[in-house]
Amino acid sequence: MELGTTPELLVVDSLKEQFVASKSVSDQNGDHKTLADFLGDHIGVLSSGEYIKGGARMSEGRGEQFTLALLKKREQGHL
Repeated sequence: MELGTTPELLVVDSLKEQFVASKSVSDQNGDHKTLADFLGDHIGVLSSGEYIKGGARMSEGRGEQFTLALLKKREQGHL
């Protein structure tokens, strides 16, 4: 343990060592400008229309659904 440090700083330093790429690693391939560029070969986008006719439309009406869920919780006394 280092002298003059706090438990919080010790944890942060340890996590940085384990999970943050060093500059030498991240600079090996300088053409990556964003995280999406870096992960581009490993992640993708799914079009629900390929699986469900007309698409799943999962993002539509989310605010209304959230509001209804909150109202239901309030009525049940859970809010």
